[in-house]
Amino acid sequence: MSNNFIVFSGTRSKYLAEKICAELGVPLGNMQTTFFADGEFEVCYEETVRGRDVFLVQSTFAPADNLMELLLMIDAAKRASARTVNAVIPYFGWARQDRKDKPRVSIGAKLVADLLSVAGIDRLITMDLHADQEQGFFDIPVDHLFASTIMLPYIKSTNLENLCIATPDVGGSKRANAYAKYLDCPFVICNKQRVKANVVSSMQVIGDVTDKNVLLVDDIVDTAGTITTAANLMLERGARSVRALASHCIMSGPADERVENSALEEIIFTDTIPYHGNCSKVKQISCAGLLAETIRRVMDNKSISSQYLL
Repeated sequence: MSNNFIVFSGTRSKYLAEKICAELGVPLGNMQTTFFADGEFEVCYEETVRGRDVFLVQSTFAPADNLMELLLMIDAAKRASARTVNAVIPYFGWARQDRKDKPRVSIGAKLVADLLSVAGIDRLITMDLHADQEQGFFDIPVDHLFASTIMLPYIKSTNLENLCIATPDVGGSKRANAYAKYLDCPFVICNKQRVKANVVSSMQVIGDVTDKNVLLVDDIVDTAGTITTAANLMLERGARSVRALASHCIMSGPADERVENSALEEIIFTDTIPYHGNCSKVKQISCAGLLAETIRRVMDNKSISSQYLL
């Protein structure tokens, strides 16, 4: 692998960037973010990036300052004559706004894609976009990674009998069905209806979970209303146990309390977003090795998809 690359991190993703650099065996690049009294900030690289391939690690979870910091990092790298600027965004925020599903709303995912493109990225590396078609919002290479690469070995290690894969909503059926096919086990669907965002009004189970160890598969857990409602419903329908896994650990508002008091035995996330809560059922598996290997393959011009399990 060429040594002519360097990895930098935004403020809130430094915990993950340090793990990625440890996997790559390289130091994390030095960068300073200076804050002004009114909350405005600027970024400055403290080492040369001229002629180098720059990888910028920054998830765009709340607040929006994370996205703004990333845009400034991209702009600074371009103006400092970096050869390429590669955005490593493990969690791509605003991805749930992927279509115009009612009048007079924005398509936030497309807007963020445009901002990143105009800022000047040459490549995007991300994980488990809310909708696969969001890759088409970009006119540059997008390496779309899947958490299944690190989740499936963990699932196998549990040696659960009578395993059944479930999705907490119809929109995630493709992802959950892929898990079920790989693990050669049954697959059921929860059909939910919302009264508004983050509020589930009703839910039904399509399929039989009697005496099954159920594993709910999703991409994002925000307030945990959907996942815990589904878990409780599975137990009511005769499931032996219920667990869940999701790529991105937002866990906002009442999420900790809901998960702690639910039928879930555990909920497994990657560390695309740091978890600072106190729920005893939450477990995180690091995606640093997968991201590091992807950076290595980009630099060596090797296949990215060959590391996928699904």
